[in-house]
Amino acid sequence: MVAGRLSKLDMKVTIASDLPTIYGDRVRLREILENLMDNVAKNIGDQPEPWMEIGMRHDDGERIFYVRDNGTCIDPENHERIFNTFEKLEHGTEGTGIGLSIVKRVVEMHGGRIWVESEGVGKGATFCFTLSDQGVSSNYGKWDSSQ
Repeated sequence: MVAGRLSKLDMKVTIASDLPTIYGDRVRLREILENLMDNVAKNIGDQPEPWMEIGMRHDDGERIFYVRDNGTCIDPENHERIFNTFEKLEHGTEGTGIGLSIVKRVVEMHGGRIWVESEGVGKGATFCFTLSDQGVSSNYGKWDSSQ
């Protein structure tokens, strides 16, 4: 579903080649990226050349994964609110308002945290999240960006 939506938008998607292997619930970890990518596609606005970047940076020794886009910005007063269940910033748009709350729950289940950074109109948004280096349980498998 996400691939079809991205293709329709002719969105350029860049995935960093140096993403590490992550240990955790593979299905749930995939949900993080699928929901974040779908969120970008739904909210890219009318960008003539939409793009999305998936990557990782290091801040103070912490691995921060991110999904960055050039779509609509998110007003700082809504940065926390968007992770609430059934919370949508614009009514009448596609979706139920649960995608980002699912992402938050999965990230927290994996010992991490999530937040959004947005500098203002026309500058897009960056969804950032961390994951524990410890993994969740030995019952879970590894996941990498090629899956």
